[in-house]
Amino acid sequence: MSARLWRTPYPDLVTGRIEVRGARLHNLRDVDVDLPRDALVAVTGVSGSGKSSLAFGTVHGEAQRRYLDSVAPYARRLIHTAVDPQVRDVRGLPPTVALEQGRGGAGARSTVGTVTTTGSTLRMLWSRCGTYPAGAGHLDSDSFSPNTPLGACPACGGLGVVHEPTEASMVPDDSLSIAEGAVAAWPGAWLGKNYRDIVATLGHAVDVPWRELPRATRDWILFTDEQPVVTVVPTRDAARINRPYQGTFSSAARYVRRTLAETRSATQRERMLRCVVTRPCGTCGGRRLRPEALAVTWQGLAVDEASGVPVDGLLATVRERLDELAVLLERDARQQAETLLLEDLAGRLGLMAELGLGHLTLGRSSTSVSAGELQRLRLATALRSGLFGVVYVLDEPSAGLHPRDTDRLVDLLRRLVGAGNTVVVVEHDMGIASRCDWVVDVGPGAGAQGGEVLWSGPPAGLVGVDASVTARYLADRVHTAEIRQGPRRPGTGTLHLAGLARHTVRGVDLDLPLGTLTVVTGVSGSGKTSLLDAVHDVTGADLARVEDQPDDDPADDDAPATGSVTATGDGIPRRVVRITQRPIGRSPRSTLATYTGLWDHVRRLFAATPDARERGWTATHFSFNTAAGQCPTCGGEGAVAVELLFLPGTYSTCPTCRGARFDAQTLEVTWEGRTVADLLAMTVVQAAEVLAGVPPARRALDALDALGLGYLTLGQPATELSGGEAQRIKLATELQRERRAPTLYLFDEPTTGLHPADVHRLLAQLHTLVDAGHTVLVAEHDEAAVATADVVVELGPGAGDEGGRVVSVRR
Repeated sequence: MSARLWRTPYPDLVTGRIEVRGARLHNLRDVDVDLPRDALVAVTGVSGSGKSSLAFGTVHGEAQRRYLDSVAPYARRLIHTAVDPQVRDVRGLPPTVALEQGRGGAGARSTVGTVTTTGSTLRMLWSRCGTYPAGAGHLDSDSFSPNTPLGACPACGGLGVVHEPTEASMVPDDSLSIAEGAVAAWPGAWLGKNYRDIVATLGHAVDVPWRELPRATRDWILFTDEQPVVTVVPTRDAARINRPYQGTFSSAARYVRRTLAETRSATQRERMLRCVVTRPCGTCGGRRLRPEALAVTWQGLAVDEASGVPVDGLLATVRERLDELAVLLERDARQQAETLLLEDLAGRLGLMAELGLGHLTLGRSSTSVSAGELQRLRLATALRSGLFGVVYVLDEPSAGLHPRDTDRLVDLLRRLVGAGNTVVVVEHDMGIASRCDWVVDVGPGAGAQGGEVLWSGPPAGLVGVDASVTARYLADRVHTAEIRQGPRRPGTGTLHLAGLARHTVRGVDLDLPLGTLTVVTGVSGSGKTSLLDAVHDVTGADLARVEDQPDDDPADDDAPATGSVTATGDGIPRRVVRITQRPIGRSPRSTLATYTGLWDHVRRLFAATPDARERGWTATHFSFNTAAGQCPTCGGEGAVAVELLFLPGTYSTCPTCRGARFDAQTLEVTWEGRTVADLLAMTVVQAAEVLAGVPPARRALDALDALGLGYLTLGQPATELSGGEAQRIKLATELQRERRAPTLYLFDEPTTGLHPADVHRLLAQLHTLVDAGHTVLVAEHDEAAVATADVVVELGPGAGDEGGRVVSVRR
């Protein structure tokens, strides 16, 4: 059978179809495939096989391109460019709606209520049907929103907290002088030097320790509202002429407040937050709203109190009130409006509950929910939209769901299909794939070894496709023998954890066996992540050295964990490492090679070549993140921004280095006939062969390959990696270490986004860590993880307030 075009042997199922011809995006190999319309379609395949390239990049990308072609040029330039689908033709393609797991730039004000638009209905209910204090005037719905000038507390701007710059927060080391950077709140580069030069010009001492300056001087530099304009004469630099200029001074506190209010840079905002003391707002008490809005109640609740009730509880209150209204023989205008609003609210909350989100509150920050939960929130909104005749493209909607909840998910997806739509899910859950109308399996491998359609048809037919890795797991989801051998481990000692508390986990006692792999399971929202956070904080404080991977901050500062820990026996951890699916970098300059430390070994190889020594170059010259060897045009990024008149800006391959990142002189130096750019372009598998004689580099590459990441290139930008790929790269970084002290590893749903074959490879590596004398604690739903664990701890029995307790411990 041809791998290019599968025409269904079941023509009766297809009432219409989407015909994709010549798809070449990323690793797709000129793919032709037909997808049925008005059906539930699963796209499967190992991680990196090209599933997302087909579903999102090609199908959704082509629909976006066609829509943009219909938009006026002036408006088009205001819309971000869609990915070029790189497809010859797509026929029968309706409009598409993509629900991905990305957060889409959600900010501090984004909540579950704003994501689902449920908050709007809630505010309208309080405005039209709330109980007002005697003599109070009517408030419109905006008055109940902390995100509008009408509703926001004037003291904190609706954030619920105030950021107060203090001397201690802005000057963390008072032994430094101003010239040495004592005022950490000031910016770096030229602007910070400008402020320091102005202070010196005004006659203040900049070379003595900060603590020795007079109090009046320190207060003025940090807190004055004055902005004097001063003629600054910079220190003469022999390399250039520094002319006097007019500089405007800004106090450190003024700069911090302005930056927090105006910046759109997450990095800059994070830096400024380190220069303030954050505390609950004294005016609203952290409730974010004006007193007038907080005085209005419905069913005895203020609007912020209702937003703090779990969805399941709020839904029960809404339905109870609807029952009360239903028995009224006559309803006035206010009660009629209340009925309409409550019916809408009940529908939205009911969908959230059906999707396993009943434990969330409408006021919870959207940045604190998991990617899977966020996508299901968007799915709940889509189900209420009433769209007809569109293609919904979903990215693993089962992510983070307990198996108990997947049946309800499939029923809801069927509801979308029943409403006249087509649903395409990129999915690894074989239980869901087997219940779809149609399966498109992409493979057979990842990267260059993938990109072909191995099967397109009903799920039953996939079982007979020998080239498909997915076919092995469709019937038997747990192949225990390929994960681990031997009996369950009894443990070498015990961590006695007492009184663990964080969020819904309240006062939990748990004996965690050392030298084992323990899986914490339970329904979505039962407290698994909170338990891991508590173990992380308590163990790190009392026993071990905390060594979180970069960007893996554990618990939120506003919810510190409490509890105590003692340890007995052997294997007591000296390190605690938490590895999450957060990105390994926010810039294209962070790559697979740089994050793992692999590139340091490569740079030393090139620096040791005769050509490099003759030129006097060190390893620094072979880094694309330093000026020494990087391409001067693109600054080592390999691409340049292009601004187009009447069209949106885009990125184009650098015309100077052609994407190589380095300047021409650096690329003249070769090691065994290869340049540094050649190595960056290699996959992990290819590089393992080339660097076989370099043990440190080979260890890193072998660890990556063992986790199923052999298809990634060494120069793969961190921004293009999925959460699952990022987490496995962090694990590989740990696996390449030698002579590790006993370590407690904490993983939060590491199998999310992974094909069953990749899940089994990952679990095998986790068991390898245990065999080496470490302890692994994993929060997971995956059947294979539960089946092969030494210990299974179940939290529950429900979600939210009904969870957070240890239901059972099984060995």
